[in-house]
Amino acid sequence: MHENNAALFPTYARFPMALVKGEGSKLWDDQGNEYLDFFSGLAVTNLGHAHPAVKNALLEQANRLWHVSNLYHIPAQEQLAEQLTAASCADRVFFCNSGAEANEAAIKLARRYHQQVRREQRYEIITFHQSFHGRTLATLTATGQDKVKEGFAPLPEGFVYADFNDIDSVKQVINDRTAAVMLETVQAEGGVHVADPVFMKELAALCEEQGILLILDEIQTGMGRTGKLFSYEHYGIEPDIFTLAKGLGNGFPIGAVLAKEKLSEAFAPGSHGSTFGGNPLAASVAHAVLHTMQKEELPQRALTMGGTITERLQTALKDNPFVEEVRGLGLLIGIACVEPVAELVTQAREQGLLVVLAGPNVLRLLPNLLLAEDEMERGLAVLTSILAKQAVGEGI
Repeated sequence: MHENNAALFPTYARFPMALVKGEGSKLWDDQGNEYLDFFSGLAVTNLGHAHPAVKNALLEQANRLWHVSNLYHIPAQEQLAEQLTAASCADRVFFCNSGAEANEAAIKLARRYHQQVRREQRYEIITFHQSFHGRTLATLTATGQDKVKEGFAPLPEGFVYADFNDIDSVKQVINDRTAAVMLETVQAEGGVHVADPVFMKELAALCEEQGILLILDEIQTGMGRTGKLFSYEHYGIEPDIFTLAKGLGNGFPIGAVLAKEKLSEAFAPGSHGSTFGGNPLAASVAHAVLHTMQKEELPQRALTMGGTITERLQTALKDNPFVEEVRGLGLLIGIACVEPVAELVTQAREQGLLVVLAGPNVLRLLPNLLLAEDEMERGLAVLTSILAKQAVGEGI
């Protein structure tokens, strides 16, 4: 049992273990125990741990140059921006360090576009109940869950909330102050709720009709996780702005805001910045991640593997009264249950499988995009076993 370090703020309810080594889909703790990782550092290590191409890119760049400042041209950053825009509907990129920072920058970009470019006093952002957008003051306010807001009042004004997959709910909160609608195509932390294709089409059309920007938070759904490089591709729409982090650096901190050309004027010199954003180390690593993902067609692999896992679980658990539903997109999968499942996370860990919650009643599965078939079978065996025990009252 690992005790809490008295020098750290107790902001995390940590598992009683210390992971010290990783390779591919496997992790080892400081006691030598091996685990199969269906967690991926919360959808971060999409290429698995210590991927050779990513590791080599980091080491090669570390031997040349770590950091300079965005006051200078950074060739690796410019190359990465070109890669991202070539692979997406975006024309411009801003780099930062995390998902929360990317979402914060997207909010700023939307407001400044309306106020400085279009000369309209629009500032409100519509987000959705059960969403999660980060831990800064603005992004926790944007988050549609009260639990993350407790004790942080006063919160910034300018955020209103609608019901996910309900276009009429969105229409009811639109007014002449509305600057943007911001959402995840899969509400991952909020319970693995997948956006309905009809809703997404209607929302995109409504935003265009009303002159409202459409912002997609792709922090967890981007970088191949859902079976497309970016999850908006599933819906046949193009956001005005979307954000990336997590899988973009495969464990090295980096975030990005991608946007259409019309927004470029809003982020003029001096309007926004980041000391470390897109520095040579981060940009080189992300370049290797994106190149590997595209070269090996890993989003398609995630779509196929994720479909197989979902179908296998749905079949195995269809008569299990403890399981309400298996849902998800690609390798972002939720097993929704009728009771809290925190103890199941412990049981899985004791059998060598790492998973995470998505709300109190949902197990979230986030294996890496290179998961081997035998690893998939091992993970499925553990999951179906512990869930079968719940059905007959042997578990919690």
